[in-house]
Amino acid sequence: MSIECKLYGAFMPRLLNKTALVTGGARGIGAAIARAFRDEGADVILTDIDSATGHATADEIGATFVRLHVASETDWDAVAERFPALDVLVNNAGITGFEGPFDGTPPAHDPENASLADWRAVHAVNNDGTFLGCRYAIRAMRPRGAGSIINISSRSGLVGIPMAAAYAASKAAIRNHTKSVALYCAGQGLAIRCNSIHPAAIMTSMWEPMLGNGPDRAEREEAMVAGTPMQRFGEAAEVAALAVMLASDEAAYMTGAELTIDGGILAGSAASPGG
Repeated sequence: MSIECKLYGAFMPRLLNKTALVTGGARGIGAAIARAFRDEGADVILTDIDSATGHATADEIGATFVRLHVASETDWDAVAERFPALDVLVNNAGITGFEGPFDGTPPAHDPENASLADWRAVHAVNNDGTFLGCRYAIRAMRPRGAGSIINISSRSGLVGIPMAAAYAASKAAIRNHTKSVALYCAGQGLAIRCNSIHPAAIMTSMWEPMLGNGPDRAEREEAMVAGTPMQRFGEAAEVAALAVMLASDEAAYMTGAELTIDGGILAGSAASPGG
């Protein structure tokens, strides 16, 4: 085998012979990651609470579907029993707290008016789910001594979001837990890597209610990315490309890292030419 093939996977899929589990894989970023993993040769376990869409997506890409509520320890125990060995885990499942449907206005998620129940609901999925997923992955990867855990955080985990305080706090916790897992595994002498991806302004179905299908859709879309230096939405496939890299052996020396994919939002304001 040539050096080029070994280093860059020029003549073989980058995730060949790896087993990968993706949570929240029925649609959006999770589905894009699952599809990209399959394209790179991985055996993919796609999980979601939406069985109908999850089964359809899994069948389409050639993955195995398992219903999993990430906040349920019992569900994770069942996954561990069925899949005791794993190479890659993507903790993608998450909620904002605004999923609805609602009678009238959505629930308050600002620091003054948010209810404890709504706060806990967001953290149960986003934080408990990530904790339980990481715990399962470490145990499933330990016998081989290596693996890749990828936690999907958000730009909201790096800055404050006043009207979505629970979501922002949960994503910040995912960012920090990623680093704790990375240090723990390294300290155990394990080549189990844990990194986080922080997307922002990625075009998924969550934007559809705000964009609509009317003649002003293009205008609405342009307005929503006006503060993004690259002046466009990102694509789920672009997030998936980062996940493939982190899952592959190409990222063997990366752990505890955070990768932003936000069109330059966190870099600051775009300077005008000649400014």
